[in-house]
Amino acid sequence: MHGSGYPINITFAPMELTSLLQMGPFQTSYIELIAVACGLTSVWFMKKESLMAFPFGIVNVLIYVYIFFAARLYANAGINGFFFFMSLYGWFNWTRKDSNDSTIRITRCSGSGLLLNAVAVVIFFIIIRVVLVKYTESTIPSWDAATTAVYIVAQWLFSRKKIENWILWISADAVMIGLCAWEGLYFSSFQYLVFTIIAILGFREWRSKLAG
Repeated sequence: MHGSGYPINITFAPMELTSLLQMGPFQTSYIELIAVACGLTSVWFMKKESLMAFPFGIVNVLIYVYIFFAARLYANAGINGFFFFMSLYGWFNWTRKDSNDSTIRITRCSGSGLLLNAVAVVIFFIIIRVVLVKYTESTIPSWDAATTAVYIVAQWLFSRKKIENWILWISADAVMIGLCAWEGLYFSSFQYLVFTIIAILGFREWRSKLAG
């Protein structure tokens, strides 16, 4: 995949963890490797419906706020900031108990819920794209806005244990494989490939629990 019209030259802060290193034909950084490792671990725990998904996920998203901002994927930098707060909410929501001393279970969205979530994706896309076009140097505002809008709703559904969250993760992660490769973030591109695979497995596992 070719570049996006400008030289790919991501400059990291002069810290040891952000030093660039060469791994085979690819250039990455220690901080990106840490983010990838935490991200993969988090999604695996998501698949297993484990609370451990949240601490690993929080580390992952905070690092990616920096990485995506440096790569000029501004909407995806912003969405990772949103993920941080939604992870805190999800952690709380998964552990709180109702009047019957029970935690929330995996459920499906209602018909009206599906419609509202679809409308939310469209509204978020329009707003984010306008912001990217007017106020940032994003070279791919439509793709950046589309994945960000989908991720917002996916994270909300995951925090509420709605099985449809996996369908949204799968679709957006598949697109992010190409976007990260386009921006020279090859290890992050690999991460999203694995995310897509785990998300498919996660959907199947949650569906079996839902059926049970």
